[in-house]
Amino acid sequence: QVQLVESGGGLVQAGGSLRLSCAVSGRTFSYYAMGWFRQAPGKEREFVAAVKWSAGNTKYADSVKGRFTISRDNAKNTVYLQMNSLKSEDTAVYYCASGWGVTMRRSDEYPYWGQGTQVTVSS
Repeated sequence: QVQLVESGGGLVQAGGSLRLSCAVSGRTFSYYAMGWFRQAPGKEREFVAAVKWSAGNTKYADSVKGRFTISRDNAKNTVYLQMNSLKSEDTAVYYCASGWGVTMRRSDEYPYWGQGTQVTVSS
């Protein structure tokens, strides 16, 4: 089993920044990928960013490219999502997930999920 705990969400003004953290414990494998997804009210969950634990390959949704940065600290078993230049449309519950990451963009590649952390961007 893999346990994921997100933190770092909150309320921020448009143009501001937040950094989300995802602490991973339990059974993990070096080939696994870690992803961040988000879900806004009334919308489907969507891919935000992902990173491979070992090689560090990253993927981003077009909507966040250039503003968000995903990184991992292998020693701390923690994944981060640095979010800059936040917009009101970034408001959502953000989830981290762990999985085998074939494409790294599909939610069905991630069997393990955190409980989510709310990010609210005021305009």
